This record gives sequence, structure tokens and C-alpha cells, in this order.
Amino acid sequence: MRRAPFGWIIGGLALLLAAEVIVAAGSGFLEIPFKEVIRILLAQLSGTGSSISLPRELPPVVVMDVRLPRIITAALVGGGLAASGAVFQGILRNPLADSYTLGVSAGAAFGAALALLADFTLLGVWSVPALAFAGAVATLLAVIGLAGAGAEGDFSSSNLILSGIIVAAILSAGVSFIKYLADEQVGIIIFWLMGSFASKGWGDAGLVAVAVGLGGALFCFFSRELNLLALGSRTAGSLGVSPRKAALVLLVGASLVAAVCVAVSGIIGFMGLLVPHMVRFVTGPDNRRLIPASLLAGACLLLCADTVTRAVLPREIPIGVITALIGGPFFCVIYRRRMQPWK
Repeated sequence: MRRAPFGWIIGGLALLLAAEVIVAAGSGFLEIPFKEVIRILLAQLSGTGSSISLPRELPPVVVMDVRLPRIITAALVGGGLAASGAVFQGILRNPLADSYTLGVSAGAAFGAALALLADFTLLGVWSVPALAFAGAVATLLAVIGLAGAGAEGDFSSSNLILSGIIVAAILSAGVSFIKYLADEQVGIIIFWLMGSFASKGWGDAGLVAVAVGLGGALFCFFSRELNLLALGSRTAGSLGVSPRKAALVLLVGASLVAAVCVAVSGIIGFMGLLVPHMVRFVTGPDNRRLIPASLLAGACLLLCADTVTRAVLPREIPIGVITALIGGPFFCVIYRRRMQPWK
């Protein structure tokens, strides 16, 4: 099958993302015409936002201070989770790998639940994200330490996956125990665990932008090494790549990106698992194309889901429910198709 040029794919995804941003900024309880949204955005970008003349019922503050931070945060989190999922699948050579596989999401959930239970306010509004990030990083270190190095000095895919499953199971039990002790705060913990972008501000968007920007640059820089790792450790080593170093750098980078995304938004499933599968049908397995395309596709998908739950549904529900409803059946179809040759 002949594939579309990579430039067309990236350009199409970028245009789709820009259109989604405009639609999302104008949608909601207060409907704002798309032309007015474009006028507001252009006025802010040109530095003439203070002189813009709009009717009283169409304030620029609704777009710039209420909706746009949430929109940007949702898009960045979707792109970060999708790109990190593609890296996890490339490192572990397993199509089922993502941040859940290595227990990173479970570690973030445990840290956030602990912060909510203890009413930890030392860092103010950043207390829950900070402890969620700390839990994710500690989980990553525990998984790497438990897995150890393989016979050839690199990280064994099966050891990492098994270690991640073990640590995630222990942390999931810890989260359940915290919910048992929470009493009145159990609703807050459950809502955070389901994921949400409500009340996100420019601080959240800036934090995720830094993490996703640095992580995306790292992933693209090591995309050639990631392609060679798919050939096996010996082949990659013979071609001048240090399998252990490349795997460790990419593993830590992808885990940190996923940790920041989860710390800001809560648990959002299937993004790192589903989006790389969808993109591979268009770009192929080359990580030099797969990673940037997955980043844009993840941003488009999660922003679309957040817009639906915020502006279309009669009542806003956690974004993790939407992604699970979309990703679960679709992933089942992909899995069944991949299993057909074995029959």
C-alpha cells in the first residue's frame, strides 16, 4: 500500500488541530461565533487585545482565560501521552506497552491519592501534581531496579513489563486502601483518578508544554536509535548504538513526560496505547515519522474528546471515561485483526 507523503500527514494533522482549537474555544455554555474567536486570537497574538471591540456578551476573557488554557493543556497532554506510548512500544518491542505497563500511571495515582488523603497543602495548588509526579518517578526507579539488566547489559523487555505489572499491582492495592481510609474525600480521589481538565490554567499549560516540548525533542533526536533497537541489541550494537544507554535515556524521558501529563490531568487511559496503532497505519513503523505524527494525532484526539464532554454532553463527565469508551472497542478490533493470522 502506497503511503501519503509525510509532509502532507503532518500538515493535515496540524490544520485539524488548529480547527479543533477554534471550534473548542467557541463551544460551550456561552456560544461564541468562530469569526469572533479568530478575531480575539489574532488580536491577542498581535498585542492589540486591549483595544479589541466586542459586544459585552462576547468577552475575550472567556476565550483567553477560561477556555484556551484548558484547550492547550488537553492537546499537550494528549500529544505527550501518545508520543511516550510510541516510545514505550519501540523500546519494549511490545504493541501493548504504555505508561500503564511500566506502572508510571499507577505511581502517579498513588501519589495524588496520598496527597488528597493527607490534605497536603505545603505546595498550594501544586501539591497534588507534585506528589503525583514524585510517585511516578519513584515507581519508574523501582521498576528499573527490579528489572535489572539483561544478559547482554541492556534492559530486558519481558523483565521491564513484568516488573511494571508487579509494582502497578502493589500500588493499585495501595490506592484502594487509601480510598477505604478517605471517607468524605473518596469522591475527590475517584474524580481525580478518572481524569479531568476542569479549572486548568496557564500554569498547567506551561508546565505540560515544557515537558512535552523537551520530551518530543528528545524522542525525535533518538528516533534513529529507537529504530535500530527494534532489530535487537546485538544488531544495534554492531551499528554503533549503545542499547542500554539509548534504552535508559528514552525510557526515563518517556516516563517523565507521561508522569507530568498524568500529574496535571489525572489518569487518562488508552491514549498511549491506541494512538500509535492508529498512526502506524498511515506512517508505517519508522519512528522518525511515527513519533511526531503520534504527538499531533494524540493532541487532536484528546482535544476532541474533551470538547465533547465539555460542550456537547448535557453534563460534563471525566475525560478518562470518554477515552475508555472510544479506545476500548477500537483496540479490541485492532487486537482481533492482529490475531487473525494465528488462526
